[in-house]
Amino acid sequence: MSKRESTWAAAGWLARLGSDVRANTAAIVAISLIPLAGMVGGGVDISRMYIVKTRLQHACDAGALAGRKQMGGGIWSYNNYEARAAAEKFFDANIQQSPYGASDVTKSFTENAGKVSGVASATLPMTIMRIFGRSNETLSVTCDAEMRLPNTDVMFVLDTTGSMDGKAVSTDPDTKIQALRTAVKCFYEIVARLDTSATCTGGAPSGGTGDQVQIRFGFVPYATNVNVGRLLPTSYFPDAWDYQTRRARWNVSSGSTTTFGPTVSTPGPTGSGNSEWSSPTQVSQHLFACPSLTNQNDVPGNFVIDTTPTIANGIRTWETRTYTRVNIMQSCTGNVLVRNLMSQIQGTGTYTTVVYTQTVTTAQNRTFAGWDYDKWSINISGLKNGTEWRDSFVVPEMADNGADLTVAWNGCIEERQTVSGTNFNPIPAGAKDLDIDSVPVPGDVSTMWKPALAPIIYHRRTGTGNTYTLNRVTVGTAPSFTIPRADATCPSAGRKLQSWPSASAFDDYVDGLITGGNTYHDIGLLWGARLMSPTGIFRAENQFTPKGAEIERHLIFMTDGDTQTSTANYAAYGQPWYDRRNISSVGASPGDVGMNDEVNARFTALCTAIKNKNITLWVISFGSGSNTTTETRLQNCASSGRYFVARDSATLQSTFRSIADQISQLRLTR
Repeated sequence: MSKRESTWAAAGWLARLGSDVRANTAAIVAISLIPLAGMVGGGVDISRMYIVKTRLQHACDAGALAGRKQMGGGIWSYNNYEARAAAEKFFDANIQQSPYGASDVTKSFTENAGKVSGVASATLPMTIMRIFGRSNETLSVTCDAEMRLPNTDVMFVLDTTGSMDGKAVSTDPDTKIQALRTAVKCFYEIVARLDTSATCTGGAPSGGTGDQVQIRFGFVPYATNVNVGRLLPTSYFPDAWDYQTRRARWNVSSGSTTTFGPTVSTPGPTGSGNSEWSSPTQVSQHLFACPSLTNQNDVPGNFVIDTTPTIANGIRTWETRTYTRVNIMQSCTGNVLVRNLMSQIQGTGTYTTVVYTQTVTTAQNRTFAGWDYDKWSINISGLKNGTEWRDSFVVPEMADNGADLTVAWNGCIEERQTVSGTNFNPIPAGAKDLDIDSVPVPGDVSTMWKPALAPIIYHRRTGTGNTYTLNRVTVGTAPSFTIPRADATCPSAGRKLQSWPSASAFDDYVDGLITGGNTYHDIGLLWGARLMSPTGIFRAENQFTPKGAEIERHLIFMTDGDTQTSTANYAAYGQPWYDRRNISSVGASPGDVGMNDEVNARFTALCTAIKNKNITLWVISFGSGSNTTTETRLQNCASSGRYFVARDSATLQSTFRSIADQISQLRLTR
């Protein structure tokens, strides 16, 4: 039978079977099982493929996440590719051995520009689908993970007191301030993704964070005071303030002395007319007779003459007139034998003028007699140059023998009005200093800040025992018991929140942190909060990004010890023993006299206020300088789970690294 005949025969048989209603049910069922098996088998195998691929995806995601987290702010190849090893380890932990019979499970993780990417695959043998010729299926997935920062502000409030010059432990290679500089730089490397001069665990980063996210860092180094004055507008300061200082005394005698100030010149108006004639000058000398005299009128020539000065309202004024045309008159003088040909010049026509002025001061004659020590008002408006700050200003009669004193301002401040106490929960209305957000009220000195001016601050004492006194003290010209105080340490200048696109600029600032002074935790924390508050004096800069996006805020407070104060310190609340703004009981002579308790109470109140602003407050206790009570206070200050103790330099760096990793907020991108 031919092939064509066989085909027609089979077709005929099927036709007869279809039309035969006798006992053919079993055969029909048997034939229909073939497509049914295909459908059921396909469903089973597709379900197995889905489960295996899902497990592959989960394992790949876990590996990419673990690898990126291990990499942190470092590089992929660091420590023999430990980040890749972590990725592979987590992949293996999340995939079963031969899941659902799969074999040839592979994985590969790579890194590019801070993003970890993974590819995984597995071969799954088919079951029922084998009868249709599909024996195996290869499944593959991809994944990646990267550090994605939200818009982030980080404010460093750093203890830079004198104790930071020592080592945390004797075996540390660096002093505490050196270790702090390194730790802060390594933090910057992780968050900003830029390489600093520090040698950091994890290798060197690169590439930055791009322009899609705003990352800003600010600084408040603190010790006895904070250096933040030049960050504030000049309008936030009064023109005068009372300081514990001295005032010169004078013995006045009869007579007076007139002095003239610097000469100021300005162009004046033009004019016309003839000037006075100049004094005669000799042109030549002759025997017996002069040659014929020649007078000239209105000829070219340069002639300058000063007018007679006048004084009115304390100002001396005169002008210089310059002519370009002159009259010349000659004359002959002398005796019979010797004759002198003389000439005089007169300006004529139009002239230009320059007007000169001087201030005139007339003072009674006097001699320096000594000093009166008390709280005196000092005019500080000379520090202001409109909306800008000058570096220094002149305080009259403050230097030796009553001479004027040029006072340089380093930027440290005296705080606003406050009250004394050891409980600031809630913060009293009178404690305007602890109001983080309010803007000074024009004309209300109690709401303003003042420049701390250590060069004019004096303690005053009385009697042979140099007893401290609040009374005015009058002394001679060179007393030994009224001297300027040296304990008025001003730390490095603070910085508002700002982008630091240059790692070298960040290096320079951190390397420039200086140490010295006592430990006033409250003033450091206060200004860290004030500079980063989204609702305070820098609200326009801090509330949102320039594009209107939200910002996450982190304040990192680090200290190496207990509160350490003295009522002799010239600090943010003036001279405590004399001014008594933030302490009521001062004792007979300077000491802490409970002042530590007041500082600690303010510090505690500020911790609560900061956390209430939705600012994450990280606190680090460095070294072994803090007692148990202090460490408990620091732990309570921090946001939940955000307190760290670093006993040595290595732990300090790992602590800052841990905080940076947490702030960086690892997020899966697929």
